[in-house]
Amino acid sequence: MPDHAPIPSLHDALRQRVPRVLVTQSLIVINLLVFLAMLANGATLWHSSNGVQLAWGANFGPATQDGEWWRLGSAMFLHFGVLHLSMNMWALWDGGQLVERMYGHLRFAAIYFLGGIAGNLLSLVSHHGQAVSGGASGAIFGIYGALLVCLWRERRQLHAAEFRWLFWGASGFAALTIVLGLLIPGIDNAAHVGGFLTGLLGGVVLARALDAGQVLSRRPRLIAASGFALAMLLLAYLVPPLAYRWRDETLARQEISAFLQSDAASSRAWQDIVNDSKRGDASFDQLAGRIDTAIGDRYEASFEQLSLVPVNPALPSAATLVKLRHYAELRRDASRSLAEGLRSKDVKKIRDALALERQSRELQQPATASPKGAER
Repeated sequence: MPDHAPIPSLHDALRQRVPRVLVTQSLIVINLLVFLAMLANGATLWHSSNGVQLAWGANFGPATQDGEWWRLGSAMFLHFGVLHLSMNMWALWDGGQLVERMYGHLRFAAIYFLGGIAGNLLSLVSHHGQAVSGGASGAIFGIYGALLVCLWRERRQLHAAEFRWLFWGASGFAALTIVLGLLIPGIDNAAHVGGFLTGLLGGVVLARALDAGQVLSRRPRLIAASGFALAMLLLAYLVPPLAYRWRDETLARQEISAFLQSDAASSRAWQDIVNDSKRGDASFDQLAGRIDTAIGDRYEASFEQLSLVPVNPALPSAATLVKLRHYAELRRDASRSLAEGLRSKDVKKIRDALALERQSRELQQPATASPKGAER
């Protein structure tokens, strides 16, 4: 019987075909550099706040749908902590070096970015735009989907044991990760599923035979490309209505911060006035003038400024804005009444003004609600 040439190892064949995996290495370096830059600008090693993620380009409906669609791409390079980053970079290196060699540099990059963007879009739809999400795993699931497509297509050209190890290993990894996402809160399974399905379709559309002499049929490519286009159109149609604009929430938070600084300055001025009145260093008219200028005028300006901010009830800061407006109004009225009482030496008016001032102090200032985060 004639001797048959042994089937070469897939890893060896791929390394001969594409010696270096430049795109995979570059993506890992970019992710690491972004994480280091975030650490140097307010992020923490183990778990960064949603505010930091949003500032760096995380995917979040009120921001993404408010014209910042670039977040569908930038979110792929953000990670909530070092464990999140490490797991994703390990998976990217493990699968990326195979898929980049199977499909080539440009096709691999296309699969990676299309998987990440489609995963982010599905995440936006699935979470109704209310989750802050970031991470590379949507794109990584895309390359694992493409890996399975190539392995299945080339299964007869591979060692049976090698095919079983790679195919079922990649399938098990994808399935286990999705199951864990169902069990563990805070994992963005929608991005995983969206990236994986995109990788499966992309693996068909961008297929390249491992045997240079093999010609692949065009029909599966056309069907897969049509399926991907229809899926993206459906996702675009299902994008939820914009609950509120992130720029409005950002403006509200800026005004709240400015008010709290002004309120702290007013409190210090009030304490100085109280101390001077106890020492008898100023006349009633002088105290009244200082109260009007340092307290009343400041709260008048603050109330007017807060009133200019449009209050959408859906804004996380809406309740805080309403409370602070009422608080500023009470402090303004109390200080004006106190100044008038001092000028007229009206004891009852002074007593009523001080009671109104104490009432304003009793108002609780609620914390601004923060959107929930989702890792992937």
